[in-house]
Amino acid sequence: QVQLEQSGGGLVQAGGSLRLSCAASGRTRADYTMGWFRQAPGKERELVASISGSGTSTTYTNAVKGRFTISRGDAKNTVYLQMNSLNPEDTALYYCTAHIVGLVRDAASWTYWGPGTQVTVSS
Repeated sequence: QVQLEQSGGGLVQAGGSLRLSCAASGRTRADYTMGWFRQAPGKERELVASISGSGTSTTYTNAVKGRFTISRGDAKNTVYLQMNSLNPEDTALYYCTAHIVGLVRDAASWTYWGPGTQVTVSS
């Protein structure tokens, strides 16, 4: 089993920045693809960004391109999401994910999930 522990998030004004962190423990592997999803009230869970095990390949949803950056720590079992130029539409519960079998944008393809952390952007 793999556990994902999230930190970061909170309340920020529009135009501000936040950084989310996620650390994997347990029977994790350094080659797991990791990612971040988010879910706003009344909306489906959507992929925000993903990063390959090597850290050389990334995917972003169009809404965050140029504003958010996903990266892995040196130990490879950690992943970060740097969020800049935040706007109220980014308000959601953000989930860390690991290990994918299937389509990266399909939430059902991911095996392990963190508990979620709230990001609220005020206008």
